[in-house]
Amino acid sequence: MKTIHKLSVLFLLAAIVISCGPSKTGLKDQINQMEENLFSDQTKGIDKVKAGKLIDLYIRYGNEFPEDSLSPDYLFRAADISMNIFESGQAIDLYNRIINNYPDFEKIPQCVFLKAFVYENNLNDLNNAKRYYTEFLEKYPDDEFADDAEMSLQNLGKSPEELIKEFEAKMKAQEEEEN
Repeated sequence: MKTIHKLSVLFLLAAIVISCGPSKTGLKDQINQMEENLFSDQTKGIDKVKAGKLIDLYIRYGNEFPEDSLSPDYLFRAADISMNIFESGQAIDLYNRIINNYPDFEKIPQCVFLKAFVYENNLNDLNNAKRYYTEFLEKYPDDEFADDAEMSLQNLGKSPEELIKEFEAKMKAQEEEEN
């Protein structure tokens, strides 16, 4: 009798845990609905509150289902939105999380590049920008963003005025060579 009672309690506890546990499908549905809501009207700027809620859903999915194949993609999306709403620290943390936890994820090169981009453009941390652009070029020299990383390194820290002067000097030199 005690065995049956223990088994009944065990089954009841298992049912409670399963029913209260997160639903992968439900969370995906929430994410899809929030994405549609956030990105449906492109005429307005991004709603930072809605963006924050979507980021939270992406991170929640990654936390609750770390082994799921969608997790690194959702975390990448969270990092991208974080970068674009100037939540730079969160973006860098998410790129690092993807790099460290999902080394086979197809967008790892982009994570390294975008991390450098955030340091350069959002945080004006040129030392870390240089570090990660250089790391990107060493690890992924044939990536589609390699030219962008090289250009960023060449122009790191230069003002728009300096860039214009350099461009004008190059154009003048080309014209002189042609004549």
